[in-house]
Amino acid sequence: MTEGRRVRIIGYLCALGAGATWGTTGPLSTGLYALMPATSIGFWRVLIGTIALALWGFLFRRELFRVDVRGWLLVGLGGGALVALFEIAYQFAIAGVGVAGAAALLYTAPVIVAVLARVILKEALTPLRVALAVIVMAGVALTVTGGSNAGAEAARTGVAAGIAGGLLSALSYAFTTLMARYAVPRYGVVRVLFLEALGGVLITGLVLSAWGRPPELPPSAAAWRGLLGLAAGSVLAANFLFFAAVKRIEAAPAAVAATIEPVVGALLAFVLFSQHLSPLGVIGLLMVVGGVAAGYLKEGAAEPAASPAPPV
Repeated sequence: MTEGRRVRIIGYLCALGAGATWGTTGPLSTGLYALMPATSIGFWRVLIGTIALALWGFLFRRELFRVDVRGWLLVGLGGGALVALFEIAYQFAIAGVGVAGAAALLYTAPVIVAVLARVILKEALTPLRVALAVIVMAGVALTVTGGSNAGAEAARTGVAAGIAGGLLSALSYAFTTLMARYAVPRYGVVRVLFLEALGGVLITGLVLSAWGRPPELPPSAAAWRGLLGLAAGSVLAANFLFFAAVKRIEAAPAAVAATIEPVVGALLAFVLFSQHLSPLGVIGLLMVVGGVAAGYLKEGAAEPAASPAPPV
C-alpha cells in the first residue's frame, strides 16, 4: 500500500470515528433534558471542553494561545459563530419538527458540503460523490424517521421554525467542515478546536443572554456527570477525529463518512431504550452503511492530488 493511499484510508477512518462518537450525543443528552434546558446543555458542554483545552495548553503547549489575527477572525470569530448558530438553531429544529425531523434536516449537510467544496475549495464534484451524498442523506432520513421514537418531541415552536432551524444547523455544519479543511493544515487540530470552541462559548452566552434565556447552572451531580461525558465525547474526541480526517481527505467525503452518526445513535437507542426501527428505517440504515462503505472503498483506492501543509 502506498503512503498516499494509507493516509487517505486513515482520514476516512477518522471521519467514521468522529461520526460514531457524535452518535453518542443523543443517548447521553436524553437524561439531561429532564434536568436542564437544552440550550444550557449546549452551552455547558462546549464550555467544559474549552476549559479542558485551555488547561492542557497552559500546562503543556503554550503556543496554543499564539495565533495571528487571521486565525482569531476566521476560526475564533467565524468558527465560533458557526458553533453558536448550530447550538441554538438545532434546538429550534428539535422543538419544531421533533428529534427525527431535526436529524434528517441536519444531514442535508453532505450535499451542501459537496456543492460548497466545489465552489469555495475547488474540490472535484464527481458524479460518485454527489450520488453517495444523496444516498447517505436519504438513508439517514429513513433511519431517523423510521424509529419507534419518531415524533416524540412535541412541536412547540411551529413547523416553519423547526425547518428553518434544521436547515441553519446543516448550513453551520457544512461551513464548519469547509473552515476546518482550510484552517487545520495552517493552525493545527488542537488550536482550531480551541479557537472555535472559545468563540462559540462567548457568542452563545451573549446570544442566549440577549434572548432572555441565559445559561442555567447544572442543578445536580448527575447533570455534571452527563455534561462531562458530552464534553469528552462530542466536543473533544469527535472533533479531534474529524479535524484529523479533513487534514488527510477532502471535505466532501469526510462529511459523508461522518453521517454514520445517526446510525450509531439509532443502534444505541435500540440497545439502551428498546427503540425499534421500522422496515423503512432498516432500509435507511442499510443505505447509510452502503454509502459509507462505498465511499471508504473509493477513497482508499484514490491517490491525493496534493498533501496539505503540516499543522503548526
